[in-house]
Amino acid sequence: MNRALTEAKTAAAPPAELTPRQIVTELDRYIVGQDEAKRAIAVAVRNRWRRQQLNEEMREEVAPKNILMVGPTGVGKTEIARRLARLTGAPFIKVEATKYTEVGYYGRDVESMVRELVENAIGLVRERERKNVEDEAQRRVEERLLEMLLPRPVEQDRDREREREPEDLRQAARHYERTREKMRAMLVSGELDQRKVEVATEQKASPVLVGSLGMEQMDMDLQSMFEKILPRSTTRREMTVAEAREVLFDQECEALLDPEKINHAAIELAENLGIIFVDELDKVVASDARGADVSRQGVQRDLLPIIEGTTVQSRYGYVRTDHVLFVAAGAFHRARPSDLMPELQGRFPIRVELQELTRADFVRILQEPRNSLTRQYAALMETEGIHVVFAADAIEALAAYAHKVNQSNQNIGARRLYTIMERLLEHLSFEAPDQEPGRVEIDADYVNQRLEAISEDEELSKFIL
Repeated sequence: MNRALTEAKTAAAPPAELTPRQIVTELDRYIVGQDEAKRAIAVAVRNRWRRQQLNEEMREEVAPKNILMVGPTGVGKTEIARRLARLTGAPFIKVEATKYTEVGYYGRDVESMVRELVENAIGLVRERERKNVEDEAQRRVEERLLEMLLPRPVEQDRDREREREPEDLRQAARHYERTREKMRAMLVSGELDQRKVEVATEQKASPVLVGSLGMEQMDMDLQSMFEKILPRSTTRREMTVAEAREVLFDQECEALLDPEKINHAAIELAENLGIIFVDELDKVVASDARGADVSRQGVQRDLLPIIEGTTVQSRYGYVRTDHVLFVAAGAFHRARPSDLMPELQGRFPIRVELQELTRADFVRILQEPRNSLTRQYAALMETEGIHVVFAADAIEALAAYAHKVNQSNQNIGARRLYTIMERLLEHLSFEAPDQEPGRVEIDADYVNQRLEAISEDEELSKFIL
């Protein structure tokens, strides 16, 4: 038991011990501004690592410092959480608060977010464990392919075998081993990749269960039960050695993995390092006690025990949420964080306000991130042989249009750049396949020509930009 727990905790160890400064530096490569939010997130993640270094008694007492991010749409709330998940390699899920409703109303059970987190952790642990068995799986695949290409002699006539001299049998065995080693060398070098072999593949019969919303756990339990009861069908397929190598590798990896160990480690990982990002929290703030608002208030009540810390049943075992980090976000245009239930407010001790994007921010967003829209569109056009270059004045003009339309219409933050860029390059994208390869420079004049008329027409810009 102690050994299994040690293995689980080892598997649950964070992939990298990033300092807050390193986390912020990495986030800066993709997200412009919002330094306060980045620092708060970085400290919260580092505290996860610090907690793991404490003795067991103290570790149980340290609660996660949940974060509430407040700010208008399109300023980077979701992107910060998404990049953070990739950066830390911790189990992470993003959920919309609006898809949950109070138990008894039409909607989903809030506990399903914890089950989704465990599923995410299962995938992470399985991938790590798979890397540990890859070498042994490759060795087994090689042996299985050799058996298919050069089967061992079968003693069909035992009487005839008994009549053969021992020396003849030894020579035959040596000849077979020499041939087998030559075949192995050819297999490793890829010379046999186009040879045909017959591979047995196994398929599980999966019943289709149609349950009601809020009954996810019962559906999963029934699914698990039927998977154990229903027979497995085996089919034989002819394929090349190259194709068979991939199929057999997956089979051998699965055979070498220990499901119980993976499940136990995944629960440990989700409980200690899991992050749940709850978006649109402001949409479940009730404005009165009638109609749909009753359900919104109910969502808050259902969320409260999950965030405070409770035990949720999953198909892999019981999961405690006491140390799961919750990051919530919302625009809070019509409501304020103080309109949330007092108990729920208290579970988010860290609050950060993300600032509205300025014209200078739009310039930086178009230039600095490694995945900036200008780089994305340039790469897309490069596939057609068109080398697109954005001049500095074009960047300034695009930023000005984005900021202007956001101010005159509904402010959707950086998402405005997507519609503006698509409108800007619509003609070029359409004509590119028929043009001769060459260089196209986008300058301020080009931007004005494509966008000025639309941005000046306020009514038209509402629908196009």
